Amino acid sequence: MNLEHHSRKTFYRRPFGAVPCGAAVRLRLAVESYAIPSKVECIVGNRAIPMYYVSEVNHNRLYECRFNAPDDEGLLWYCFRAEADGETAYYGNNSEFLGGRGQMYPEKPPVLFQITVYDRDFKTPEWLWDAVVYQIFPDRFNRAGDTPFHGIKREWGEQPFYKAEQFGGEYTADDFFGGNLEGIRQKLPYLKELGVGAVYLNPIFKSQSNHRYNTGDYETVDPLLGTNEEFRALAEEFKENGIRLILDGVFSHTGDDSRYFNKLGNYDSVGAYQSKDSPYYNWYAFRNWPDDYESWWGFTTLPNTNEMHPDYLDYVIKDNDSIIRRWLKAGASGWRLDVADELPDEFIKELRAAVKEQDPEAAVIGEVWEDASHKVSYGCQRQFFWGKSLDAVMNYVTRGAVLDFLVYGNAHRFVRRISSMVENYPKPALYTSLNLISSHDVPRALTVLSGAPPVDGMSRERQANWVISPEDRELALRRMALAVVLQMTVPGAPCIYYGDEAGAEGYTDPFNRGCYPWGRENLGLLDFHRKMTALYNGELTLRTGYFEPLMTYEDTTVYLRSLRRGKDVFGREGDSEGIVVAVNAGGRSVRLTVGLGRFGAYDAADMIEGDGLPLVDTKLDLDVEPMSFRLIKIKLGLNDPTDFD
Repeated sequence: MNLEHHSRKTFYRRPFGAVPCGAAVRLRLAVESYAIPSKVECIVGNRAIPMYYVSEVNHNRLYECRFNAPDDEGLLWYCFRAEADGETAYYGNNSEFLGGRGQMYPEKPPVLFQITVYDRDFKTPEWLWDAVVYQIFPDRFNRAGDTPFHGIKREWGEQPFYKAEQFGGEYTADDFFGGNLEGIRQKLPYLKELGVGAVYLNPIFKSQSNHRYNTGDYETVDPLLGTNEEFRALAEEFKENGIRLILDGVFSHTGDDSRYFNKLGNYDSVGAYQSKDSPYYNWYAFRNWPDDYESWWGFTTLPNTNEMHPDYLDYVIKDNDSIIRRWLKAGASGWRLDVADELPDEFIKELRAAVKEQDPEAAVIGEVWEDASHKVSYGCQRQFFWGKSLDAVMNYVTRGAVLDFLVYGNAHRFVRRISSMVENYPKPALYTSLNLISSHDVPRALTVLSGAPPVDGMSRERQANWVISPEDRELALRRMALAVVLQMTVPGAPCIYYGDEAGAEGYTDPFNRGCYPWGRENLGLLDFHRKMTALYNGELTLRTGYFEPLMTYEDTTVYLRSLRRGKDVFGREGDSEGIVVAVNAGGRSVRLTVGLGRFGAYDAADMIEGDGLPLVDTKLDLDVEPMSFRLIKIKLGLNDPTDFD
């Protein structure tokens, strides 16, 4: 007996992907056996649903079942069981848990197929569907004017300190380069020319560290960056120029040196460390007050908060002038939640409700490193994409797929990893998640793409002294161009980490947090970024068109972004067209024939060269040189393809 089901082909599963609550679902299973099966059923959760014979296809008997998704949000897990030829066989997800074609098992599979069921009213900000996002680490982007300093003053462009002795014996991360809000404001023309539609700022609130993830005062912009009034003016000027600001919210912990904990006595307040009568005492979990308390990953400088305590909820979320609300009123257009998988689901849902009440178009973006649709943390199935929690995530899944493909090859695995996310994420979440290839928490993309040794096991000393050779840099720059193409053409909002566009390099913190190299930019890479963001901003197809893999060949992937019958995934209207994306990450040229018949393709043109290309029997012949890409715009007929291959 042989069984087959493919979760990304609507022949087997309709509709494709995540579904809203109550949606009708049809599942099919192909069975190849000598005898007519005595039983075929689909196991959905703990329920066995009988499947009925519908037809014979390619000498296989086809069985199907129909049911409605639950009225409540959540995840549906399913597999199949069939009895024939004196045996019982099961069919579940593949061992890599990537969806698509599954595999057979002798007993109930350990890996099941997933259907994400989300709130019918789930909607994400439309501006984020269309934005190129730019991430700024405020101390290191641009310095303007005379700014106050505490800690250790550094000269622009020096290597960040990375050893305890450089800080005087204890690693305090308080070396500052002087980047500030005025410096960001002065680079508004640069950001506009780069095609940026939103800026995500790493924390800006008062803190003793350069990274500011140990918050000292949520109510105050760090004086080293500027003032609250300067932030309001910055947000207003940026919004007038079509750029929104997203703030970083660190709510799972505060700094011990803060007005709330005040362990060092630097604030004019009664902190939780100082007195049990402190108004902030209930914010924290003391095992034995005052020195024994829960802290983030054991760092005593980062005491954990009791996020669900009413006092903390009121201050951060619920009050009319809560932290969440007041900064939206000050001009922010959303929040990025640090370590979202360490925040309770109920806290995030309360936060999102307050954000949307204050500004329905504001965004809530979470730091989640894995597939956010089925993320489990601390033993709990997270509800990130059920429609009442996050709008989007920092898309580390895409980052891993892109960089692994360009460094190690295997186009087929790249497509499967992207396709799994397309299958599992509700469209409102998929198309607003930030497609990053670098961030403040991971090595710079250029370093990874140079073939530098993996960071695991590397000492900080070795990281500090690592220099990309001229030969490896040339390779890295070629790969970087391909990474940008992929970043701009797979579903999601492209997110550029400051300096990536200029050729910045570096391993992990603090080497990935160096100063922007003003005056020393790689102008070729910068110009390429500008061309690609202009292309992205000018093509609805690339921003919110459907994604469909077409073929893979060794280290070359080919996929299509398209508007079906002239509409994107959200029903917005445009031309009936598609863009074929071909990326060759390998070392030799390939010639491919891409079949486009099912799309009704009747015209094709190279988007980079501007040349028309022949379509012979709706087939497109493509030559793709080593380490290069092709972008081909095609006109589509009235065909409405439904299979996702």
